[in-house]
Formats: sequence, structure tokens, C-alpha cells
Amino acid sequence: MTLPGNPLDMHPKWKYVTCPNCGLNAERETDTFDTFFESSWYFLRFIDPNSNIAFDPKKASYWMPVDQYIGGVEHAVLHLLYSRFFTRALSDIGYLKLKEPFSGLMTQGMVCHQSYKSKDNQWLFPNEVKKKEGGFVSVSDNLPVKVGRVEKMSKSKKNVVDPEEIIKSFGADTARLFMLSDSPPDRDLEWTEAGVEGSFRFINKIFKLTINPPLKPKDKLNRNEIKDLSPENLELLRTSHRSVQIIGDNIKRFSFNKCVAQLHIFVNAITSFTHEGEVGERVKHHVLELLAQALAPFTPHIAEELWSNLGNSEFVSSSPWPDIFEDLLIDDTVEIAIQINGKVRAKLRLPLDLPKEEAEAAALSCEEVKKYMSGKEIKRIIVVPNRIINVVG
Repeated sequence: MTLPGNPLDMHPKWKYVTCPNCGLNAERETDTFDTFFESSWYFLRFIDPNSNIAFDPKKASYWMPVDQYIGGVEHAVLHLLYSRFFTRALSDIGYLKLKEPFSGLMTQGMVCHQSYKSKDNQWLFPNEVKKKEGGFVSVSDNLPVKVGRVEKMSKSKKNVVDPEEIIKSFGADTARLFMLSDSPPDRDLEWTEAGVEGSFRFINKIFKLTINPPLKPKDKLNRNEIKDLSPENLELLRTSHRSVQIIGDNIKRFSFNKCVAQLHIFVNAITSFTHEGEVGERVKHHVLELLAQALAPFTPHIAEELWSNLGNSEFVSSSPWPDIFEDLLIDDTVEIAIQINGKVRAKLRLPLDLPKEEAEAAALSCEEVKKYMSGKEIKRIIVVPNRIINVVG
């Protein structure tokens, strides 16, 4: 038992025997233990790997069941089935006090890519193929290439992408972001150059925010200041805190693609914000810190860069998840489309359920309405509560 490999192969007597039928020398089969026998209860061994017994029932009672199992769907028929059987069997004979080994299960999808074959029916790597007008050709000889299905990446079919090349060209954050953004984690992901380049553009948009950000203020923004903020500052804060809450909730659900979608909304709100004065500086610094913390699980490198440039000495990965200003999540305003003769010309954020007369007055004071209706008679104003104000001239 002290040597590597199958101990039955090393046994001096058990392996070599006399055949009971013919009396000649014979060897016993040593491959008698199916690998699933070991892989069906490894989680119990992981609890106490240095123990001299298979597992400690007391420690198993404390740590089990496994909170979250993540694995490919191909495990569902064999490994997961056997694991449940072994756990139930160990429970029935008194070694365990639980019936099920896993509390949560998430089966991730596969990364897929287009497959290619040469004229002589040999598989080709994606970087051995280039697109030309009318189809694809081989890089080496310009001969036409057969384009196969989009299917699971496989070394045998050569429809694989070297992660080192992606990281070298676009950076690790881009690779991570694309993998998370394009589809839910339980669905297959098609790897495309266009998708990678789109993620790279978004990373560059974030990078611009890391250049010369507002200086770290002496006093951080606090909840008590919210009521005194301008509508512009308040709207940015509201979008930021709502984004952090949505991202946090979707992390718990493994809905990482929804997290990335909300990060786009978050970043767009910051880039379109024009801060003024000391209060605006503090608001922008506050929301950029929130952004760095929200980015950290997905794009850690750019998140650390932003966090450091905001004047923080410790790592953003060491900071706790941000506290949400709950008051900001209660939205008592709504964005109204302002139409002129049925065409949207502007948008206004107005209080919910604003009386008709006040809604009309707000629309008429809008600069876009003044510009388009200058010198024209206003015949009527149609108000669809909380949705549209249409000025008809």
C-alpha cells in the first residue's frame, strides 16, 4: 500500500496462482476496482484529507452537504447518480446522517467554435483559416476550406482557441468578460472574434475612467447628504446603487451575463455624467469606487487599476461588497418620452403620477419643445401618464 499504482499488482502472492481448472500457472486480474468507486465519495475525504480513516462522521455532519456543485451535464448520468447512491448507502448503514450530498447544482455550458476542414479532409485550427469574399480559405495555400458546424471545442477537431494568444492580444480581463457576457453560464457559448473585440472596446471604455479620476475626498459621501443633491447627482447615485444591487443579486444566481449587461448601464451612466463643483467630485469618486468593486469579480485587473487611482492603498479584492443606500432604490420618478407630432424629441425625468397640468407645463418648458415649436401654434397636448407627453402643433 506504500507504493504508487494498483496494490494488487505489487502483491507477492495474490496475483500469481495456479489455475483451478488446468493446474497451470496463472495470473489473477488486478483491475478490479472501478474508478467511480473512488470518485463517488471524494467530497467526504476532502473534509479531512489527513485522517487515517476514510472520513470522520462528526466532521462530515458539520461540513456536509456540499453547498454548490458545478460541473458539466455529462456528469449527471454517472458521477452525480453514483455520488447520490453512495451517500444514501453510507447513510443507511449508519456512517452518515444525510441523504443527499449536494445542496445546489449548476451544470455549465460548453465553449463552442466553428470547425474547419481542408480540401483533403484534414481538420484545421481557426488561425489556419482566413475569410475571403465568397467563403473561407486556408492561410497556407489559399485553397477553399469546408466550414463545419459550430460545436464544442475539441483538440481532435482543432476548433480550439489558444487562451495565451487571446490574453496576449486583448488581455485577461477581455477574455474573462467575453466568456461571462455572451450567454447564461448553463448555455453553450460560441467563441467569436467579434464578441472578443466588443468586450475589448468595453474594457477600453472603462480604462479611460481610470485616467485622472477625482481625488480622494477627505470625507466620503454619506446617506444624509442625498436629500441635498442636485437631480443630476442624485440620478447618477441612484443608477450606481441600483446597479450594484442588481449585480450582487445576479452573482448569487450565477447570472453573470446579466451582471455584465448591468455593468454596461453603470459605465454609460458615469461616462455621460458631467460633474461640477466639490459635491460633484465627491459623487463621481463615490460611484467610481462602487464601479471598481462591482467590476472586481469579473475584470479584476482593470478594477484594481481604477481602485488604486482613486487613492486606495489596499486591494479592491480585499474590500467588502459595497453597502447600498436603500433610499436610492425607491424610485419616485419616471422617464417620460417627449414627442412633437408623434416623434420623440427629448426625454424628461418627472415625478411619478404627476398631475396632467404639471406634466404639460414641464413639457412646454423643455428646450427641445421650444426649439421645434417656435413660431407654431400648439393645438393640443396628449399626456399618457408616466409614459408619453405628445405636443401636437
